[in-house]
Amino acid sequence: MGDASKDQLTEGLARVCARAGLDEPTGLTRLTGGATMESWHFFSGECGFVLRRAPSLEFMEGRPFGHDVEAAIIRAAGAASVTAPRVIAVLEPDDGIGSGFVMGALPGTPNPKEILEFEGAGALLKGAARDLARIHSIKPGDAPDVVPVMDYREAIAELKAQFEEAGGDRPIIALGLKWMEDNCLDPCEPVLIHGDYRMGNLLAEPGKLAGVLDWELAHFGDPHEDLAFGCMAVWRFHRYDRPALGLGSLEDYFAAYEAQSGRKVDRTRFRYWLIHRTVWWALGCLRMARVWRSGEDRMLERVVISRRTSENELDLLMLLEEDAPEEERAKRVELTEPSPQVGEATDGELALAVSEWLAGVKDRFEGHDKFQWAVACNALGMISRHNAAAIPGFENAPLAQRILSGDANLADQSLLEELRKAILATIMQDVPKYPALAVARQKWIGDD
Repeated sequence: MGDASKDQLTEGLARVCARAGLDEPTGLTRLTGGATMESWHFFSGECGFVLRRAPSLEFMEGRPFGHDVEAAIIRAAGAASVTAPRVIAVLEPDDGIGSGFVMGALPGTPNPKEILEFEGAGALLKGAARDLARIHSIKPGDAPDVVPVMDYREAIAELKAQFEEAGGDRPIIALGLKWMEDNCLDPCEPVLIHGDYRMGNLLAEPGKLAGVLDWELAHFGDPHEDLAFGCMAVWRFHRYDRPALGLGSLEDYFAAYEAQSGRKVDRTRFRYWLIHRTVWWALGCLRMARVWRSGEDRMLERVVISRRTSENELDLLMLLEEDAPEEERAKRVELTEPSPQVGEATDGELALAVSEWLAGVKDRFEGHDKFQWAVACNALGMISRHNAAAIPGFENAPLAQRILSGDANLADQSLLEELRKAILATIMQDVPKYPALAVARQKWIGDD
């Protein structure tokens, strides 16, 4: 946002603060991160607060509930002793700054890179299990009636519709959708699901959980959904070796959760939701490109996240291949090395040159601008590595449709091998530092 918009935010916040009995806001600063909503920190007197706000009113269209309901959910969580922020006020139309709410600032950092290096990871894992158990103690009737109850089959159908809207041409995602249809669970007694319980939405200090943020995806459903989502490889960041939130083992996480919640973790349901939410986030990443193209939100991060769909496809194939025949799993992948470039500079080399120039001006940025600088460097890196000829070609859309109809599956000769080859080549261009890539290469190619 430019200075004028920042001034408008400050003026609107002054109206909110007056309504809440707070002093005039000062020191308004955009916080880094936030793939969907904006976060702004400010002071009222000596106390810190955070404005959580939609990038536009249009961005809220089609969502199951608004910020007023999200604020009510957070208050219900606080009443259940969850380490949740204290909601101060919900924005009103007359405030003139859109949709959102103001909450008290909490201590700690949301930065996964910092949190996953803290001492006392075991204590933090127990704290995360404790708060998740408390969230799951909230039943329908303890939160606003408009909070949806998930229908598992309906959720799959919605994901299939998203898949077709996005082109219907990703065979690995099609495999996941078909698997979900074939293995859909029987419903269980619904509890409140945070919906986004993972590193990046947890505030922490060394050995201590300081806050649970971002409740916009809350709904009622199966508690295993929350357990699985935070354990996805993509949310473990650089600690792929710690399958539970990047903090520890699944055994320790489940034991702590079982002790706090009084319910037993079902490994079959956990695996189902691990696959379901990996498909969900893969399609969420694809959707980011549509949001950007529509003008709904032109934030740079949108287009970069859309290219991280390949992370989820890699993870999804590694999960699904467990059900493939042994003879197909045993096949090794051989990748074609790209030819050396000659002649005039390619588009990729131009992008690399700009990226190298940006590296020299990094210190000129701070706050959210520095975050956007990093996103821009990621985007240029993707362009510089792009080589369509290096990605094995096969008819993606027809194959995806044959998978969805049941006419193709991982028991087919060499299909798994071809999908492995294609996703390796894709992710080596999109996100070559993705930690799961090294694991997949060692497993599928035999790299040391």
